[in-house]
Amino acid sequence: MRFAADELSQDLFLGGALKILQPKAGYRAGVDPVLLAASVPVIAGEAVLELGCGAGVASLCLAARLKDVALCGVELQAAYADLARRNADANGIRMAVHCADLRNLPEAVLQQNFDHVIANPPYYLRNAGTAADDAGRDVALVEDTPLVDWIEVATRRLKPKGYLTVIQDAERLPALLAAIDGRLGNIKVLPLAPRIDRAAHLVILQARKGGRAAFRLLAPAVMHEGATHDGDRESYTQQIRAVLRDGAAMPLDDVKAK
Repeated sequence: MRFAADELSQDLFLGGALKILQPKAGYRAGVDPVLLAASVPVIAGEAVLELGCGAGVASLCLAARLKDVALCGVELQAAYADLARRNADANGIRMAVHCADLRNLPEAVLQQNFDHVIANPPYYLRNAGTAADDAGRDVALVEDTPLVDWIEVATRRLKPKGYLTVIQDAERLPALLAAIDGRLGNIKVLPLAPRIDRAAHLVILQARKGGRAAFRLLAPAVMHEGATHDGDRESYTQQIRAVLRDGAAMPLDDVKAK
């Protein structure tokens, strides 16, 4: 199963460094997977598994920053898994993409352990609102697989001392923390606030398998300059602009704890 050519648009990420095919109607990646990729402390030669990779944006952004990484993605929806493969090929990036339910991983993935597992799980609870008109968008945005399953699968696939990095809606942080057990430590949470003095709307959580350091709540990263929206001009802060346009890293170790 795949999207027809007239159902797709080609969108530029990282200032044009990546050309990504996405459905015109359906789930379309925005800034979230780019921010997720920027926060992963990957080094050359490491292996990365993305659960729920969609069209592959997070993994491909990560590879654009550091070429020598081994990428593997798992995606439930066949048409999006196909897009991830096509996007990887079109950008000259090697990425193994498996169409599978993360709760029933293929043997090729089960036989591996990874230095990093990354994920951008659905933000919204099934009973908390109406379904999206597009089925693909609904699957991507509304939780059918509980967060605890995402974290369990990720933890099992991590190597000792490997890192889990997840971006999630701030309201779901309690559920995200509750899903983590004693196998993961060194937990850091970075709130992402739309503007100064505004509540965070997203969080990036990072944890390390076998880590023992204390929990850290980091100072928020502010997305936009100014206290209010003042027109259609781009208003990203310097840090966020560097991530979105230049592919800069946003390592959590560089963020001060509150």
